Amino acid sequence: MHGIVWSACRRGPMLAGIVADISEAADKPERSTKRKRSDGPSLDELRPALWNDAIGASSYVDGGERYLDAVLEQYKLCVEMADRVSSRRGLTNTFFLTLNTAVFTLFGVLWNDHPARISTWALVPLLIAALAECGTWWFIVSSYRQLNTGKFKVIALLEERLPASPYWSAEWRALKEGKDFWVYLPLTRAEQVVPALFAAIYVLGFIFAAVR
Repeated sequence: MHGIVWSACRRGPMLAGIVADISEAADKPERSTKRKRSDGPSLDELRPALWNDAIGASSYVDGGERYLDAVLEQYKLCVEMADRVSSRRGLTNTFFLTLNTAVFTLFGVLWNDHPARISTWALVPLLIAALAECGTWWFIVSSYRQLNTGKFKVIALLEERLPASPYWSAEWRALKEGKDFWVYLPLTRAEQVVPALFAAIYVLGFIFAAVR
């Protein structure tokens, strides 16, 4: 148990790097011909809610030029906000990785220094707390992912009225829409595996301590 704990602690920085890479990939909603309930509304469903029919190019003094400038400014704001969500999610992952490293260290110290004095069942409250923390981590990451998925759909609709569509059309085609494993491997769900992995390690460690 102690060896497993300290091995996981040494790998903390490596896990932090992996999660950071996953966070960047998880921001982009996957295109698929099969709709899932978790995907939310489609672009066609969102389009009427985005644009104000009462306001068009004719509503601006200089016509189309001012209108496009307004669309571009809103587009830049949406991209900035999506980037901020990604940054907050990265900080969240760093916090929970650090917290789990501390929990692993605590389990290791308790098991190594006082194995005879501490009953296995005395670790149950710590196990429950650790599992609750992993569950909280999982739900927060899921919330951030869903929030950014919605933001990037709005960005895609804004690009429809701009001269270029670098994100929604060009970049996604360059990645072959996630269909070619060698070109792009979608990792939108992988970020949620990390909290589940920690929870599984906690449970296995408790079982190992109980049967020993």
